[in-house]
Amino acid sequence: MTPPSPSVADALRQPVVAFDIEVAGAPWEEIDEATRHYLLSRQKTDEAREGIRDRLAFVRGMGRVVSIAMWNLKTDSGAVMVQGSGCKWEEFDVVPGTKVFRGNEREMLIEFWKQAKEWGTVVTYNGRGYDGPILMTRSAMLDVAPSRNLTGYRYSIKDHCDLMEVLNFFGAARESYSLDYWCRRFGVESPKGKMDGSRVADKARAGRYDEIAEYCLRDTRATADLFLRLRSTLIPLLG
Repeated sequence: MTPPSPSVADALRQPVVAFDIEVAGAPWEEIDEATRHYLLSRQKTDEAREGIRDRLAFVRGMGRVVSIAMWNLKTDSGAVMVQGSGCKWEEFDVVPGTKVFRGNEREMLIEFWKQAKEWGTVVTYNGRGYDGPILMTRSAMLDVAPSRNLTGYRYSIKDHCDLMEVLNFFGAARESYSLDYWCRRFGVESPKGKMDGSRVADKARAGRYDEIAEYCLRDTRATADLFLRLRSTLIPLLG
């Protein structure tokens, strides 16, 4: 693969790490009445009001982070944090060659920000609009100080290369498509198979966290592979 131009190589500081998160929305019946009323009042149709119960993972403050996966592009190695106990890194047998850290949400966030402080460029898919704000907001709610800003200047790929933004040319192309869609277009193995994000809450309630961790890790690997496909083509144009 042709290496990126020097200017882009300088901008994409090492190490480059892709990451992704999985969030479980809060059970509707556990939300206080005032908040339920507020969320329902913001919906414009009966269909939307009915559907908000299943979309709480997308409402900041209404979901908990149950998994965070990372893929280091320099070492081509993966790691994942997931709900559990122990607070130490171990081999993740579900995906050979990767590591897993199990802890509660606050413990995972503390470990994430410890790791993220050492990274150069982060790579995501819709991370500027979703993963970054969720991680920073949940950290603040749990009294954890983020070690970096994941939603900096939108038109720069130096600190955060959001591939959704790259592929819609920072809004110029208007339409955005899913990671699965672009993986299939670029010949990257899609993570959508046994599971998708809509099933995370059910899996979490059933305690099937290893399945969530595997899905999150494969999503992250797909993001990393898509980045590599774009690194010498579109990304140099945006540097």
